Amino acid sequence: MTASGYSARTLGQAKVLRAEATDAEQMLWRLLRAKRLSAFKFRRQQPIGPYIADFACQVERLVIEADGSQHLDSPHDQRRTAWLGEHGYRVLRFWNNDILLRKQSVLDTIYAALTIAPAPFPSPLEGEGDSALAERGEG
Repeated sequence: MTASGYSARTLGQAKVLRAEATDAEQMLWRLLRAKRLSAFKFRRQQPIGPYIADFACQVERLVIEADGSQHLDSPHDQRRTAWLGEHGYRVLRFWNNDILLRKQSVLDTIYAALTIAPAPFPSPLEGEGDSALAERGEG
């Protein structure tokens, strides 16, 4: 383990992924880096737990994934998204084609996710919120 708490292998893999970024990842990084999106700080190829997120805004606990066709219905991606959600992260996924051809729409979606208050963490499971509402006389 390194001082950051991640293994040298994980950090090395993140470095390789940064060096081998797709065109869409490079485009999105140009738009997000150096607090260019309303002063929100993003990191790219950021280790989070056992995973490496394409982009992450740690303060807002938002992960952005740039996906190619290999991600279509990927069980690995579903597990990663579930794990991140269980640890308080929201995940936005964009197809590479959308990033390259509709960058303003992608940025608008990211900005909305950053500025609209997320659901409380952890959110109540189905049915759990009903008793709290009833106790307050709202249910």
